[in-house]
Amino acid sequence: MTTAAETDRIHKALDTFAIELPSWGFANTGTRFGKFIQDSAATTTEEKLNDAGQVHLFTGCCPSVATHVLWDFPQGLKSTPEVKAAAKKAGVRLGAINPNVFQDQIYKNGSFGNPDPEIRHAALDHILESVEIGKQTGSRDVSLWFADGSSFPGSASIRRRKQWFAEGLRETHAHLSPTQRMLVEYKPFEPYSYHTDLGDWGMSLLLSRHAGRQAKVLVDTGHHYQAQNIEQIVAWLLSEDMLGGFHFNDRRYADDDLTLGSIDPYQVFRIFNEIACFEWETGKRADIAYMIDQSHNLKNKIEEMIQTAVTAQELYAKAVLVDQEKLAHHQTKGELLDAEECLKQAFGSDVRPAIREWRKSKGLAAEPLKAFRTSGYTARAERERGAKNKGSVASYA
Repeated sequence: MTTAAETDRIHKALDTFAIELPSWGFANTGTRFGKFIQDSAATTTEEKLNDAGQVHLFTGCCPSVATHVLWDFPQGLKSTPEVKAAAKKAGVRLGAINPNVFQDQIYKNGSFGNPDPEIRHAALDHILESVEIGKQTGSRDVSLWFADGSSFPGSASIRRRKQWFAEGLRETHAHLSPTQRMLVEYKPFEPYSYHTDLGDWGMSLLLSRHAGRQAKVLVDTGHHYQAQNIEQIVAWLLSEDMLGGFHFNDRRYADDDLTLGSIDPYQVFRIFNEIACFEWETGKRADIAYMIDQSHNLKNKIEEMIQTAVTAQELYAKAVLVDQEKLAHHQTKGELLDAEECLKQAFGSDVRPAIREWRKSKGLAAEPLKAFRTSGYTARAERERGAKNKGSVASYA
């Protein structure tokens, strides 16, 4: 149990903590080996937004939805009014806009890093259209992930590809509105095995700085080697004013298919603690977009998103309880055990009663997952979407 003062701190922190949902997390997706169909999975953009609306309805902390342009805006810019209206009807707003320059056949040898200037230009055109969609939807962030790289030594010029990326990102930045940002993601491996053009946070940092002041680094917690100290990356990016946002998941898959905190919740807590420490030291709130990037083959998709949002709230609340002043004192004195205990004590705190109180104060159910399960939404979705989802099995290869 937390004290009254600690509960108050948690409530104030949760009032400003929001986490963005991914539209693609509500549709039937899979791994490179295949996928398992869920009858209740969303089959249209409107259904994805409706499902996201259910997560926000029961958690109160997921007011926005990230979209993928090729998957959610079938007619590009022309689709914008329709998608905006669907989001409003679902009780959410449109968040980060995600271009897609990895799916089409022309991107076999890359997008911004492609040796063919016509393909680089095609990738730029799509990303600039995504920037314009963001302007029309009122979305602040354009989230950029590139699959570019090579699988064989000598098959690509690493230095030339770096230059082409710098040019493409700089041109993208030039088309941003004054209120927009571009978030540049990185990944050390996959789908290419020899090198990826944006292989780590340093590469993303350098290219973002080269692009302009509205470019920041996006940290996907799944896009790291198993032994990587992600909270150190977070601390460094915060100190450089270059941390723009997160894609939350778990890195055991090295990508998007495990739930936040399902393997190592202490790591997520440590990441939140670095952010809390930064805010305590500077006296200002870190300007970070917290986003989920998960797409589950096995768990019910809405239930999994609720579980993720609840887990994020709990780990965020635990980090709020770290006594940063005491921690700094122990660090200065070299009191190693006492400094570590500051983290362990906060991590071991049971913050769930305080969060349940917060939910009740907002008119929310104390237990979001239980409340959703009794709502009957999944059964209705299965009846309405089941035939379409079963039909998609035959078309999947």
